[in-house]
Amino acid sequence: MVDASTPILIFDSGVGGLTVYDALQPLLPQAPVIYAADLAGLPYGSKTEAQIAARVAGLLGRMAERFRPRLVCIACNTASTIALGMVREVLEVPVVGTVPAIKPAAALTKTGTIGLIGTEATIRQAYVDRLEAEFANGTRLLRIAAPAFVSLAEAKLRGKPVDLAPVQAIAEQLRAMPGGKAIDTLVLACTHFPLLADELTAVFRPEVALVDGAQGIARRIVHLLEGQDFARHGPNRFVVTGPVTAAEGLDNALAARGFGPVEAF
Repeated sequence: MVDASTPILIFDSGVGGLTVYDALQPLLPQAPVIYAADLAGLPYGSKTEAQIAARVAGLLGRMAERFRPRLVCIACNTASTIALGMVREVLEVPVVGTVPAIKPAAALTKTGTIGLIGTEATIRQAYVDRLEAEFANGTRLLRIAAPAFVSLAEAKLRGKPVDLAPVQAIAEQLRAMPGGKAIDTLVLACTHFPLLADELTAVFRPEVALVDGAQGIARRIVHLLEGQDFARHGPNRFVVTGPVTAAEGLDNALAARGFGPVEAF
């Protein structure tokens, strides 16, 4: 039997995985959660596959030893599309990854044209090619990298105003692609990007549906932990790699979600 106070570990390069936490919390309100943000490694999207794989597998190996979680969620599309298989080989607990929500987007689109916004590393992965071939056959999938969106989301959660210019630039680039004006569904292939939902809706218009994987990931975690007991004693924990000062400005967002003070890993 798993002890009721054993935590779920949610891992991301930064604060994007809080979108997964937000979807999970109402489903498992008593589950203890440790959220780990690799702020010392942020951003992942500009790193090589080898750098990401080594960093994620190494960090999660050490975190699993220290925190003894019942389940690990890699709440990061870039890390999942590159390192998920390797992490599953290293860890002895269930590992849930995050992949671009191409399947639900393909079911949703009426025009047959889908936009996909991710990091540079995510959009070039063969994993995404396979998802497209399997689930989006017969639709047009237009991919674009939006590296600036990660820092925009990180800043927004720290209470800073969001500059719409990079969002408008991405929208214009997508629409300029062949068939781009027909986009009616947008896959947010980075857990940071739903934090910019208001800004994306303002630029892309409300009739363009935004699709991300947070709800599906939360349901998958619930399914894997079915029948287990949960008991949280005190606030959830938020740990970061590197200096805790890198999390400066997040206090309000974290307190509103039931996290205690930021801790260093």
